[in-house]
Amino acid sequence: MLFAFLPSFLSFYLYYFILFPKYLQQKKFIRAIIVGLLISASAAIMAYILHRYLIETGRVIDMDEGGKHGRSTALRVIIIMTFIGAVCGMVALVIKGFITWFNEIKLKQALKEKNHEMELALIKSKLDPHLLFNTINNIDALIIKDAVEASNYLNKLSDIMRFMLYETMADKILLSQEIEYIEKYIALQKIRTANVHYVQFLVTGIIGTKMIAPMVFIPFIENAFKHTNNKKLENAITVHIIVNSKTIQLVCENKFDSKPVVHQPDSGLGNELIQKRLQLIYPEKHVLEVNKTNELYTVNLTITNG
Repeated sequence: MLFAFLPSFLSFYLYYFILFPKYLQQKKFIRAIIVGLLISASAAIMAYILHRYLIETGRVIDMDEGGKHGRSTALRVIIIMTFIGAVCGMVALVIKGFITWFNEIKLKQALKEKNHEMELALIKSKLDPHLLFNTINNIDALIIKDAVEASNYLNKLSDIMRFMLYETMADKILLSQEIEYIEKYIALQKIRTANVHYVQFLVTGIIGTKMIAPMVFIPFIENAFKHTNNKKLENAITVHIIVNSKTIQLVCENKFDSKPVVHQPDSGLGNELIQKRLQLIYPEKHVLEVNKTNELYTVNLTITNG
């Protein structure tokens, strides 16, 4: 009984804990085969020697009539037990391989989710301060001219800050909340111009209870204000949100001066980060088209199942 069990037991655990991690997992296949055979053969020889010792000491009855078949029988038995040990070792490799593969999948998924959370947090941290500084500067310019109106805009700023601090923590919010935020943001941006037709903001379709990722549209609208220099133009900026049964679409257009201008340090959120965020929150569920002519910059973003 011991002779049959020991080679299988030793081979299984040595394959599992030594052969797989040190050789097979490191893709040292030739060495893995050689070491595997040595393990199984050594285990078989050890078991045979122990078995013969127990027989010689009278603790086990010799079933081979005193070992009359000699060395040929011993060699044949050792080869058979080596083969059985190798089979048990192969079973160990399969089990260990499956467990390792499953754990690696879980680890990769956990790392992917953590990386996803960190990237979104990084993008949000780069987005929020720019919006805050813009609106504060605009209100500051209005205080001397009209304190009452400035107070009204401060309330809008308070609503915006509340939205940015609390509502953006969620993965998805109501589209109606996003639109309300955009309306207040545009109102604050219009402080510095007396041109009532400077911005056109339009929403078409049934909003209902549709959901969307927070602040997914505002970077494009922010960039439109940033790059529109002439505040006397009519419809210098046009923002149109189109709500359909299966999609939510943003069309944002802004007129700009095609002549080179001095680069300003306020960076906003660059196109690379905007596209990165879209890839993270709407993988294969969005289409972004950007077109630029001599005097018109157009962004067309369509989100499926928003």
